[in-house]
Amino acid sequence: MDLGLNWLKRRKRRVMVIGLDCAEPELVFDRWLDRLPNIRSLIEQGAYGRLRSCDPPITVPAWAVMTSSKRPGTLGIYGFRNRADYSYEKHVIANSTAVKADRVWDILSRHNKRVILIGIPQTFPPKPVNGILVSDFLTPDTKSDYTYPSEFRDEITKVVGDYILDVREFRTDKKGTILKEIFEMTYKRFQLARHLLAKNEWDYFMMVEIGVDRIQHAFWSYMDKTHRNYQAGNCYENVILEYYQFVDDEIGELLKLADEDTTVFVVSDHGCQKMEGSVCINEWLIREGYLVLHEMPETPTPFAKLKVDWTRTKAWGDGGYYSRLFLNVKGREPQGIVNPADFERLRSELITKIEAIPDEKGNPMGTNVFRPEELYKVRNGVAPDLMVYFGNLAWRSAGTVGRDSIYTFDNDTGPDDANHGQYGIFIARPPAATSGVGELQGLEIQDIAPTILKILDVPIPDDMEGNIVREAC
Repeated sequence: MDLGLNWLKRRKRRVMVIGLDCAEPELVFDRWLDRLPNIRSLIEQGAYGRLRSCDPPITVPAWAVMTSSKRPGTLGIYGFRNRADYSYEKHVIANSTAVKADRVWDILSRHNKRVILIGIPQTFPPKPVNGILVSDFLTPDTKSDYTYPSEFRDEITKVVGDYILDVREFRTDKKGTILKEIFEMTYKRFQLARHLLAKNEWDYFMMVEIGVDRIQHAFWSYMDKTHRNYQAGNCYENVILEYYQFVDDEIGELLKLADEDTTVFVVSDHGCQKMEGSVCINEWLIREGYLVLHEMPETPTPFAKLKVDWTRTKAWGDGGYYSRLFLNVKGREPQGIVNPADFERLRSELITKIEAIPDEKGNPMGTNVFRPEELYKVRNGVAPDLMVYFGNLAWRSAGTVGRDSIYTFDNDTGPDDANHGQYGIFIARPPAATSGVGELQGLEIQDIAPTILKILDVPIPDDMEGNIVREAC
């Protein structure tokens, strides 16, 4: 009788999700696959494909979309900072308290599934789960209460020493220090993962390694021969490849803890591409007469520190991987001047003008501007009035004002080589798989959560917005 129960226990379905923030499909699937033997093995035994990220394709909110199967409009999260209301000053940081929807581990916990969660964005401050949670890069520091249960912090210290949540200064010129910290952070994260998987009962494991994102932002120009800052023969030319190989080795060690009844996923929230530069959106709005200041700054100044004349301002924008534009609407904003009847006309005018902005050499940039209702059926929170992908995300948006040009090749927050791409990676190896099903098309980031629930035989909520990936089940 006991032998039978043990056999049933061993045959229990489990899911392991290895998240690589910003892993780029062109590098993983095309350029370097032969140099990534563990990832290649998973692909050969399972299914793979490019995973369409959400709009916007950025870490916050993309991992929340993946794990809740709710689009950003439904979540009401349009970026790292979001307007709290229609005032000009109030913003909120989109940490775990901003995610009101169930994430896949909340549902699994209610169905008595044991979960282990490490480093998943928007999990700080930690919420109770049926298992163990170690929060993400949004955690201020390891002195914070960053685990559930809270006392688990002590065990982390015993296992890895000083745990590293993030590389805090990855947008600086301290390249040697950045590189050392990225490798150390990643090693400790996987070391902790192996410890938890070996020691604890679990049904669902998920970790996210942020180092892929950090090394690409810091070193893309050293690798990419088409980048404007590339210099042949530089000493950092191969560090991104070496890091991908290091991560592949760590994945291989982790896979030793996944038995034949474990479905393994390797996924990224978005991809990566070279960054051509930044467009100073508020500088442009000033030149076009949409944004008016009481006085122009003499040096580059963040928007929050500008003296805006709201009684004459029609629109302003946020900087970031993409630009969010807001109109100063009468009856909505405190000093709004745009008549609601003119709202759509002004949006259309801005779309036409912004999409026509050329690059610094006068060539077409290929910018896309979206109305949020074109992207989201539901728009909770304070959605932007327009969303701008400069150069289809090959250019960032800079919110600062005080340059002699609307173009800059310095990030607002420090040196940055890369911007995000709209497609991440998807790899799924079903249990006991021996031969793969090949490449899949049409995969979307909100498909992951319902697929996980299907594998673990847990009912899928009707309000999830994704589809089941049958080839992974």
